[in-house]
Amino acid sequence: MLGLASSLFLASCTKKETTETSAAVTDSAAIVQPSADSITKATPTAAGDTSENALDWAGTYEATVPCADCPGIKTSLTLNDDKTFSITEEYLDRNSKNQDKGTFAWDPTGSIITLKGKSANYKYKVGENMLIQLDTEGKEIDGPNKDLYIFRKK
Repeated sequence: MLGLASSLFLASCTKKETTETSAAVTDSAAIVQPSADSITKATPTAAGDTSENALDWAGTYEATVPCADCPGIKTSLTLNDDKTFSITEEYLDRNSKNQDKGTFAWDPTGSIITLKGKSANYKYKVGENMLIQLDTEGKEIDGPNKDLYIFRKK
């Protein structure tokens, strides 16, 4: 009887130690593992890094975004360090080109910018060498064409 009681006692202690050890490994792995997603830099971290202060976001970005009645809109957007922008939108297979310039503002998280031009009123999530155009509510555009709303830095 004493042997059975000691076996149960030892088994319960061993299991508890194993649980604590695996929890510690899981916690430290979560902290040490770097994320492959470049957009995660857009979310503030404990150190205060945001897209606004941690990324080299100034530059020219390009994409051809979907168009309801044409093959696409070739868009070039330049962001300047002084928080000004210029944008050119060329409607493919049409003789139509729009140009605008103005200022942009960062949201409180430092991850999303909003253009404020004469006609341009777009929102973008800022990532490493890319911008993701957002819908009018500030959400990522979903669906089969969502990759067409990703602007690449040139």
